[in-house]
Amino acid sequence: MKAITYSRYGGPDVLEYTEDAPDPKVGPDSVLIKVRAASVNPVDWKCREGYLDGILDPVFPVTPGWDVSGVVVRPGASVSEFAVGDEVIGYVREDFLSRGTFAEYVAAPVRTLARKPRNLSFEEAAGLPLVGLTAYQVLARSLGVRTGETVLVHAAAGGVGSVAVQLARRHLGAAHVIGTASVRNHDFVRELGGDPVTYGEGMADRVRKLAPGGVDAVFDTVGGDTLKDSVELLAPGGRLVSIADPGVVDLGGTYYFVRPDAVDLAHLSDLVEQHVFSLHVSDTFPLERAAEAHRLNAEGRTRGKIVVTVDWAEEA
Repeated sequence: MKAITYSRYGGPDVLEYTEDAPDPKVGPDSVLIKVRAASVNPVDWKCREGYLDGILDPVFPVTPGWDVSGVVVRPGASVSEFAVGDEVIGYVREDFLSRGTFAEYVAAPVRTLARKPRNLSFEEAAGLPLVGLTAYQVLARSLGVRTGETVLVHAAAGGVGSVAVQLARRHLGAAHVIGTASVRNHDFVRELGGDPVTYGEGMADRVRKLAPGGVDAVFDTVGGDTLKDSVELLAPGGRLVSIADPGVVDLGGTYYFVRPDAVDLAHLSDLVEQHVFSLHVSDTFPLERAAEAHRLNAEGRTRGKIVVTVDWAEEA
C-alpha cells in the first residue's frame, strides 16, 4: 500500500513516500480503515526528530500520524461496534512508534475510534481527534473548568487552542476566555468566542487589564517563559496545566499528555453535530507531499489544522 515512512530520526527530508508498504494486520478487537485523511500535529514532527525517544520506542520504518478519518473496510473477529462502510475518526496512538495513519490503510483498535460527525468532511474530521481530546480532557478533567470562571488559553488560534476556546466558552460555561494569539489571528479568536491578547513581551500585563482579579485556569500549549509568566496571572486557587512543558510541575501545575478514549471522542463527535464547536482546516496536502505538511506545521503559525489526504479517485 501507499504510505509515508521514515527509517531514522531527522528533518522532513527523512520522510519517504512508498507504494509497497506492508498491509496492516487486523487484530480481533481492531478494524481496518480505508484512510481518507490524516491530520498533522506538532507531536508528529517531534517524534520524527527524536524528541520523544525517551518515552516512545521506534520500530523502524515508522509511519507517522495518530489522527485519522476514513471508512471501515474490515472489522476484527470480535468487533461489534463498527461494520463495513461505517465512517469513523480515531486517535490511533500506540505505546511505540511504528504503525501510523499516513497511509492508505490503518488497523485501529476500537478503543481509539468513534463515528465521524455527519456534518464534517473527511478532511475536517481528521483534524478532530487529537486536538479535541486534548482540549476536552485538559479543560474538563485536569483543569476542571466550571461555569462562570475565567480561562486563559495560550496559542488560541492553533489546533488545540482553537478547540479549547470554543469548548471552554460554549460547553463548559466559562464566563470569560482570554486567548493569546498573533495580531493577524485576533479576529479569528473573537469568532471562536475568546478575547484575544497578543503574545510575547508584555503579555502578562495585557492579560491583567482584561482580568484584574486573575484567571481561574490557564491552559498552556507553549511552555518556557509563557508558562512562567502564567503563574503570576492565577487568581487565588487558580489551576495551571501544560501540554508543552513538564516543568509546569515545578511551578505547582500539572503536565498532561492526551489519552485515546472512545467515549470522550464520541462525545466530541456529538458536540460537533450540535454545532457547539467546529474545526478549521488551514491547508491540505496529498499524501506524497507529507514532508511539506510537516515543515509548515513546525513553523508554529498554523491557524487550526493541517491535513494530509489520500486520493482514492482511481476507484471512482
